[in-house]
Amino acid sequence: MALLNVSLCTRIPPKPHLTLTKPSLSVSHLQFLSFPRYDKPQALIPNKKLVEDFAKTGFLAILSVSLFFTDPALAFKGGGPYGSEVTRGQDLTGKDFSGRTLIKQDFKTSILRQANFKGAKLLGASFFDADLTGADLSDADLRSVDFSLANVTKANLSNANLEGALATGNTSFKGSNITGADFTDVPLREDQREYLCKVADGVNPSTGNETRDTLLCN
Repeated sequence: MALLNVSLCTRIPPKPHLTLTKPSLSVSHLQFLSFPRYDKPQALIPNKKLVEDFAKTGFLAILSVSLFFTDPALAFKGGGPYGSEVTRGQDLTGKDFSGRTLIKQDFKTSILRQANFKGAKLLGASFFDADLTGADLSDADLRSVDFSLANVTKANLSNANLEGALATGNTSFKGSNITGADFTDVPLREDQREYLCKVADGVNPSTGNETRDTLLCN
């Protein structure tokens, strides 16, 4: 009886109720667990601007090399806004430019012996360090032309208009015909001015100025 009472008084605890639930994942969890997504595989595509810059650099390098190994005269293509031919640093001995419009044309360091510029419009052109020995510049418009360091000996400057031209450095007009030439505002060396005054004569047909007056001769 004692054993029966013990068994009756002792309660066996119930088994725990087990429930199976699906684990819930928040948005933050999903972002943490998800792999990065690439709509466009830009990591595999080179930067567009970088490619363009590289292409431009390569083109300029090729152009520079091609100019270096070709005729050096091509580096000065054009010569001036009104001329398509190369006139800078060239041997143009005896070439005929008479009557042509060559405004701001570049003749720097060119050899122009006996070249014909009769009646040419050369406003603002450059003959810097050029050789114009024996050239015909008669009746030419030489206003604001740069004759700095140029050799203009034995040239024909009759009736030419040189207003405002530059003649600095060792520019020489020795032996040139300057009858009727206008040297207004041309900065000549004193020795050149004295020499030209000895041979100066005539009146410029386009300006009406006497050559001696434009040279400030006594």
